[in-house]
Amino acid sequence: MKKIILFVPVLVLLVACGGVKKTQKAINAGDYSNAINNAIQNLSENKTKKGHQAYIVLLEEAFKKNTDRELKHIAFLEKDGNEASYENIYKSYVNLKNVQERIRPLLPLRITEENRNAEFSFSDYENNIIDYKEDLSEYLFDNAEGLLTNATSKLDFRKAYDDFVYLEQINPGFEDTSQKIEEAHAKGIDYVEVHLVNNSNKIIPSRLSEELLNFNTLGLDDLWTKYHNQPLSNIKYDYGMQVSFEQIDISPEQLSEKEIIKEKQVKDGYKYAVDTNGNVVKDSLGKKIKVDKFKTVRCTFNQFTQFKSARVAGNVVYMDLKTKQQLNSYPLASEFIFEHIYASSNGDKRALDTDLITILDRVSLPFPTNEQMVYDAGEDLKGRIKTIVGRHRFN
Repeated sequence: MKKIILFVPVLVLLVACGGVKKTQKAINAGDYSNAINNAIQNLSENKTKKGHQAYIVLLEEAFKKNTDRELKHIAFLEKDGNEASYENIYKSYVNLKNVQERIRPLLPLRITEENRNAEFSFSDYENNIIDYKEDLSEYLFDNAEGLLTNATSKLDFRKAYDDFVYLEQINPGFEDTSQKIEEAHAKGIDYVEVHLVNNSNKIIPSRLSEELLNFNTLGLDDLWTKYHNQPLSNIKYDYGMQVSFEQIDISPEQLSEKEIIKEKQVKDGYKYAVDTNGNVVKDSLGKKIKVDKFKTVRCTFNQFTQFKSARVAGNVVYMDLKTKQQLNSYPLASEFIFEHIYASSNGDKRALDTDLITILDRVSLPFPTNEQMVYDAGEDLKGRIKTIVGRHRFN
């Protein structure tokens, strides 16, 4: 027990030391953000804990080095004067402010051995953030608007959309950004015309056709792709998607029978035990001893199996409607099996095992129609089509 009690504080000390070493290692590697995060996390839990003293010293060091490096980086970018650097400068000022705001609630942080409070030179970066947010906003807006005006492909519209969305996040309501977002999105969408082709020489249930092509219920549209099974006259479609049924096989209705004969010994009352002389045996109280009587029972079990299957095979083909070229083709196949087992018996049911007895409660069922079989096989195709659409990429 003493060894266990001693082991616990040693383990805690090792874990604490490991955390301190990890933080020091981050500072030595110039990973000041990670060092600051580790120190703040531990001090937030308990800043007066003796074992956390090292984190105060490390936080003081990491904060100073991080601030110096960020400000030097900002000064270099400002001197360079490249408008493309506005985002980096803006983010650097925001990060400097955020680090200060995370440390501020922990103050004061007392370094006991040096009999002083840790020193953190805080600055007011509000004006810098506001100024560069404005500069960045104008740069993003002009750049995105240029992409929107001079786009040579839908990828340009999507890049413009990303810039406008980011602009709306950092500076909501800047000029007419929200309208520009809608415009860039509308122009960047790929429209896909979907249709179904039946080359199987078999009838496809109308409800299956409707459900397979109802991409709204399948949830296949994404930000940049819209599928239409009923083309709109005001939309120029970029791609075609053809769901093709090439083969539909339906087996005949089959009914097979299997006869099983079961025998089992079961209890059939009792008799009195007798000795070798034929005398009834009694127990110590003078009562006659009873023993079970057994007899062999027999039952004929007739098992019937109804079976019918349907297999649907085809493919999904993507076409570029501008070049009239096939982009890709994916195989599509599904199978549905109807199988029903029921049974009857003749004889003593006590001879049957439990699993056979349960089947006796069943009766024959009507075979599903061919149309229903195809529909049931098609139910699985929905998921397969969804997988294909989710995997396919146009750009």
